[in-house]
Amino acid sequence: MYREIAKLIIYGDLSEGSILYQMGEIFRRFENKDASKEQLVKECYRQIKRLLEVATAYGFDKNLWHNYLTFLLITNENPFSITCEKVGAKDGSVNAFAKNDFKAYKNLFDYDFGRIEEELGIDCFSMISDYKAIEKKELMYNKNVSEKVRALSGQLAAAADEDEFFSCVTGFYKDYGVGMFGLNKAFRIDGSGEKGIDFHPINNMEKVMLDDLVGYEIQKRELAENTEAFVEGRKANNVLLFGDSGTGKSTSVKAVVNEYYDRGLRMIEIYKHQFKDLSAVISQIKNRNYRFIIYMDDLSFEEFEIEYKFLKAVIEGGVETKPENILIYATSNRRHLIRETWNDRADMETDQELHRSDTMEEKLSLVNRFGVTIYFSKPSRKEFDNIVLELARKNGINLPQDVLRAESNKWELSHGGVSGRTAQQFINHLSSKAEL
Repeated sequence: MYREIAKLIIYGDLSEGSILYQMGEIFRRFENKDASKEQLVKECYRQIKRLLEVATAYGFDKNLWHNYLTFLLITNENPFSITCEKVGAKDGSVNAFAKNDFKAYKNLFDYDFGRIEEELGIDCFSMISDYKAIEKKELMYNKNVSEKVRALSGQLAAAADEDEFFSCVTGFYKDYGVGMFGLNKAFRIDGSGEKGIDFHPINNMEKVMLDDLVGYEIQKRELAENTEAFVEGRKANNVLLFGDSGTGKSTSVKAVVNEYYDRGLRMIEIYKHQFKDLSAVISQIKNRNYRFIIYMDDLSFEEFEIEYKFLKAVIEGGVETKPENILIYATSNRRHLIRETWNDRADMETDQELHRSDTMEEKLSLVNRFGVTIYFSKPSRKEFDNIVLELARKNGINLPQDVLRAESNKWELSHGGVSGRTAQQFINHLSSKAEL
């Protein structure tokens, strides 16, 4: 095994702590007989445990060894895989290096563990080749990763040679991408990583779709049309969704990401204190074969906060043009985002700043950088009742309509007034009582 690992060129950047590297070391020591059987058994079990941890984290089953090798292939971001992500397989000298690696991977797929099991008196490798995972009603892993790994794993195991292996892997890169961006819908960032910015996948994103949001048809259509143009490569605008709390602004953004994920749309959630990292984030994603929404929830600024200046420069006005595969979607309860005072509207001030109206223009210039602004108003009483009735129908609550209206009206009086959020909370309350 270690000889096959040593042949890797493009995919050979394995850390010494990785499972594959450690497995190679086990077999090197086994063949060279420079470790006792007890030590080798201990090391085998240690790596088997790590494989089981990976399988649990990503929902793998059946042949865990094949699943693991496949996972390495589809998460390895290198010049070859990223190029295939953008243009698919093309003729070039690099293909010879790639096929060299895929021949080694094919041999790793077909590796015979029988000899080491027989000599050490273990059967753990045989067990993970036909592993049956414990079924759970709800798992927190990303099912996109699990399903894609298992599907590709079966194709690679059945590949006749490195040429067929090459076709399967490069086809996957073209269809789904490579690395974390290819496998996940949404991300948060951390600016304290060794490389500056680290992306962390959000695995438990709400699975809401636009049809799940009751009402607001005009708003949903305007948001969907802009997003549709974006994923198709046409001109699209940054979007500000503003209005009353609990009206579905954030839910709408999550819904469009779910709707267009299969067409290459991804979302990166950024908080206000991270705006200084926006340029670094954009530099890492601008050349990828995806469309990214940089999402800012509940965006607003007080007078003393100056983070909006970073945002203004990134959206429009900086020296570097914003890449065409990036848009900014923000939600806010404020139309103008930055807190204004009446003093801002006085053109002259004798004892402090001159030309206060310039300050107001600077504040308003941020919202003007959003080409689409969508207003989500608080629903009327009739609209609120319709939302409650529709949510009750979708959740299988069969109470009479007059009872639902009466009870929802009582509920909203003590739970923040009429809004889509209040209606959903009321339905959750009824559902919990029904289950009890």
